[in-house]
Amino acid sequence: MYRRLFVLTLGTFAVGTDGFVVAAILPDISRSLDVSISTTGLLITVFAFTYAVSSPLITAATAHVPRKRLLIAGLCILALGNVLTATLHAFGPVLASRALAGLGAGLFTPTASSTASALVSPHQRGRALAFVLAGLSAATALGSPLGAVIGNQAGWQATLWFVTALAVLGALGIAVLMPAIPATPAVSLRARLAPMKDARVGFTLLTTLLAFTGFYTNYSYVAESFDRVTGGNGLTLAVLLFIWGVGASVGSLGVGRLVDRLPAGRLIATAVGIVAVDFALLPLSSSRLASAAVALFVWGVCGWAVVVPLQHRLIGISPEHATVSLGLNASALYLAIAASGLTGAAGIDLVGAHQLGLFGLIFLLLAVLASRAATGLITRHAEAPGVHIESAPIPKAPRA
Repeated sequence: MYRRLFVLTLGTFAVGTDGFVVAAILPDISRSLDVSISTTGLLITVFAFTYAVSSPLITAATAHVPRKRLLIAGLCILALGNVLTATLHAFGPVLASRALAGLGAGLFTPTASSTASALVSPHQRGRALAFVLAGLSAATALGSPLGAVIGNQAGWQATLWFVTALAVLGALGIAVLMPAIPATPAVSLRARLAPMKDARVGFTLLTTLLAFTGFYTNYSYVAESFDRVTGGNGLTLAVLLFIWGVGASVGSLGVGRLVDRLPAGRLIATAVGIVAVDFALLPLSSSRLASAAVALFVWGVCGWAVVVPLQHRLIGISPEHATVSLGLNASALYLAIAASGLTGAAGIDLVGAHQLGLFGLIFLLLAVLASRAATGLITRHAEAPGVHIESAPIPKAPRA
């Protein structure tokens, strides 16, 4: 079982590295393609936005396809997008190649989460989701810094070839180790979006959107908001981002066992609340290296600890729509990443880069309110006469 979860994790590691590493090589791409840095930033936005918009459409169109085939196809499309990014020489085609990579990511990630749930018994679901999610958080700790070093030593195109190799390796691992898992019943796009009519699902997705808009409003401009301690030194910034990524890995893995034992709402509110306090202190903590390191570690741990309980909550609300709900949640997360460039820029204009934590704090407080609303609705539904909560009837894969 763990070998199968590992190859899914390798795939999410490739997706996460692709999503995060472009920010580290953005200046090099800007110079190479002879476009402004702000225009080059669209490469990040188009990847995230394409992922967010395409994911529910793709999952609806491919419902009849076995999940193993979908996983391999998603990573192959991701690899192809990166090959094109590395070999094209004009900004327009390069931008289109990032959209293609986003399509691959949008196909792979929600399928990987639902497949992980199918590989284990219901009481292990939280740990399985955390294991797969660790690929994304590990990408921030290892994949992105390593890709940045490769780009610095061998050119930004080499970084994209590195991501391509990760995607191909993940696809090969899935082809060899993953069992055949049945396709989900074919349903229309209207039916796939039906879970959004459930207010419990809607407020949970809103929690994801608001929380990660707050998290990434700061992350997108971390170089500017922490420039007092980095002094513009890229190595110092890389070390700080590595600390953030290590915290993200700790949070993703550590919350797995907790979410199998404690209410998801309590975990979400606690984690977001701690990051809110952390952000409130950022104007002071970001001015000293030691305090900045602590702030980034706490931010990484608690920020990424939010994802698994949100996924667990969505599966519990509507087990029969687990794949759809997880796909919508991933879309909300990537919409937040796409929006963060705009919200971060607005925050810098309004309050300045060093106060950006206070601006992101607004979104975190709204996320706590949305989570509490979802908790109230879930509680009332569970207490309604005749309601019986069962374990999610997710198709089981054969065990090793």
